[in-house]
Amino acid sequence: MGRGKLRIYLGAAPGVGKTYAMLSEAHRRVERGTDCVVAFVEHHGRPRTEVMLHGLEQVPRRDLEHRGSAFTEMDVDAVLERRPAVALVDELAHTNVPGSRNAKRWQDVEELLAAGIDVVSTVNIQHLESLGDVVESITGVRQRETVPDEVVRRADQIELVDMSPQALRRRMAHGNIYKHDRIDASLSNYFRPGNLTALRELALLWTADRVDEYLQEYRGEHNIRSTWQARERIVVGLTGGPEGRTLIRRAARLAEKGAGGEVLAVYIARSDGLTAASPKELAVQRTLVEDLGGTFHHVIGDDVPTALLEFARGVNATQIVLGSSRRKAWQYVFGPGVGATVARESGPDLDVHIVTHDEVAKGRGLPVPRGARLGTSRLIWGWLVGVAGPALLALVLTQIDMHLGLANDMLLFLALTVASALLGGLLPALASAALGSLLLNYFFTMPTHRFTIADPRNIVAIVVFVGVAVSVASVVDLAARRTHQAARLRAESEILSFLAGSVLRGETTLDALLERVRETFNMESVALLERASDRDPWTCAGNVGPTPLGRPEDADVDMPVGDHMALALSGRVLPAEDRRVLAAFAAQAAVVLDRQRLQSEADQARALAEGNRIRTALLAAVSHDLRTPLASIKASVSSLRSDDVEWSEADQAELLEGIEDGADRLDHLVGNLLDMSRLQTGTVMPLIREIDLDEVVPMALGGVTEGSVDLDIPETLPMVEVDKGLLERAVANIVENAVKYSPDQEPVTVAASALGRRVEVRVVDRGPGVPDEAKDRIFEPFQRYGDAPRGAGVGLGLAVARGFVEAMGGTLNAEDTPGGGLTMVLTLKAVPLRQAPAPPDVSAQVGS
Repeated sequence: MGRGKLRIYLGAAPGVGKTYAMLSEAHRRVERGTDCVVAFVEHHGRPRTEVMLHGLEQVPRRDLEHRGSAFTEMDVDAVLERRPAVALVDELAHTNVPGSRNAKRWQDVEELLAAGIDVVSTVNIQHLESLGDVVESITGVRQRETVPDEVVRRADQIELVDMSPQALRRRMAHGNIYKHDRIDASLSNYFRPGNLTALRELALLWTADRVDEYLQEYRGEHNIRSTWQARERIVVGLTGGPEGRTLIRRAARLAEKGAGGEVLAVYIARSDGLTAASPKELAVQRTLVEDLGGTFHHVIGDDVPTALLEFARGVNATQIVLGSSRRKAWQYVFGPGVGATVARESGPDLDVHIVTHDEVAKGRGLPVPRGARLGTSRLIWGWLVGVAGPALLALVLTQIDMHLGLANDMLLFLALTVASALLGGLLPALASAALGSLLLNYFFTMPTHRFTIADPRNIVAIVVFVGVAVSVASVVDLAARRTHQAARLRAESEILSFLAGSVLRGETTLDALLERVRETFNMESVALLERASDRDPWTCAGNVGPTPLGRPEDADVDMPVGDHMALALSGRVLPAEDRRVLAAFAAQAAVVLDRQRLQSEADQARALAEGNRIRTALLAAVSHDLRTPLASIKASVSSLRSDDVEWSEADQAELLEGIEDGADRLDHLVGNLLDMSRLQTGTVMPLIREIDLDEVVPMALGGVTEGSVDLDIPETLPMVEVDKGLLERAVANIVENAVKYSPDQEPVTVAASALGRRVEVRVVDRGPGVPDEAKDRIFEPFQRYGDAPRGAGVGLGLAVARGFVEAMGGTLNAEDTPGGGLTMVLTLKAVPLRQAPAPPDVSAQVGS
């Protein structure tokens, strides 16, 4: 049994006609004899969509109940038992009612596909998970129901259902989408022309990218290497030189001439790491490409034209932009150049543009070779072995008169040449080969003691010796340089990997990063300097080391970061090959500094926003919630002082009771405000003692109505480490909140139990409950969930309770009550049980 196929109708917004198009497709399939059923389709009361359901078999839905309300969901079991060829499942991103088979509808669809059933579904672009932040920034609405992008991308067919914003708004105005009471609000909010245009562009671009993926998959499956000019893709070949900016801007202008044009800048680096490119210039060009909407790519390849053409064909490019060669005229003897080679080998499917610039024929310069950096001692030994060694060897061989033969003598001199190459590199080895050939000629080739050779075979032998010596020296020196390069590149890769990891983790502080720079390059001091403009003095943003640096001119090494920032180092002068890694450190230091400042600004903004919110809520509380009990007290006092009414004792008692109730409410509200102020200023200092819960919890219930709370505090509970007064206030606030939201017939349950080294107090109510996304929000100051009536409190009770509990080292969280309602779980530290002392050993005392 194979997997079913998924077809998705994608829309930019509700009402564009996705469900209508899906039902139309179902009718076409039924007419062709396909077994097609409606597993779940929601017509939302739209008459034209509802009419399209006629004539299609509908699988009965499953009835579910949640929090006293009835819902219907797709019956996955019924669809699997019916086993049609095609099932219609509307609203792929829908969240199922708790109690369903799966949490999400797309998971139901996955089961149907796994069973071999083809599925036709619908989804809006705003429900794609990766676009949630973008859609929220456009519409101001956060989509709660999302579907992973990969689920939609795996669809066998994706069809875009498109409609212009003006046409969609006309449909809305005619009542074809929502009911008349929602039309005005929808048109002025979510369905504004700007919102619809932006969502439409998102849908078109996302679909275009998916079509491009289909095209790339097809080309790969059929091994198609030629370019299909479905859309303009312009590859810019960069060398790291200053002309790169001109090429990038030229390519951007070419891309703008065609709809959907794309710019891809690529830099080809040699695999040995030898390059004359400027890391700073490449960083600037990368930023320029990204600012113009393109992408930057770094490719390794020793044959630059071949690597560039392979990259261009791999991305299905249509044009290549290259700069005119910077080589001088005499340098063309080494080859035609990259531009001419690419133009010759590009073929008819790629257009090559050669762009002139200001750097033409100014010379590119040669890459500076990286020596082995063997150190002074090894160089000295290399020259000693290469120069003094052959002389000593010739002296020894002439004095002992061993007559080893010319071949053996050559091997001994060749050994010295190899040894000098291993110790000192190429130059000492070449000197050893030249000196050795002269000594062989003078002392060991007939006629001796003359620089002439009688036997032609000896001439060949000497020439072979020189050639072998030079070749061996070159190979040994090249191997040494490659070993050094490999070690250096490995160290650089480790450093760059550290930098990349610190960027992703966001864990490196500026001082730690500067200290890492100082250790890496063995410097005395490192400082990050910045200034507002070219005329302003430099200021130090961060510094490590004993000697502070005030200006880049005072440093031994300075690395610019942008126009007004520089990384300055003192201690020694760095070689040019180290500046590439230093540039990466400098860029990372700038990023860390920006991150720290943004974090500081965000913290300040958050604190200001919180303060403004609290002040606003406090004004609202004072203007209403505190005035309510004051108005009640004033009315009762005014009535008692009235001379024209003679109050009975019962009436006077009732008015006095109203005054007392108002005063109690006012005292409670003011107390909570003062407690919240103490918590926010950090002046709550709990006095922790060991007490029993049954001494505190009953006292906290003094303010609630008798019979509204069921108390269950076992006497066997261990003692807890708390502040008695703070715990009493916290429990009182929690219980009062639970009683406020509980039905009159359902008492609140307060139960305690021991769990290991902690004690839990659970306050259980049977009220309406709180959804998961609001459980943390109810503990924020001035928050009252749902439709709590005004005058029922300022919303500080739970915030004060959590603050007091956390001050004592405990926790307060909210959970769902099984069967409906809310349970507050208060966790406290239990006092460890102390073992009783062992009884004295009476027998030992008697015996003594």
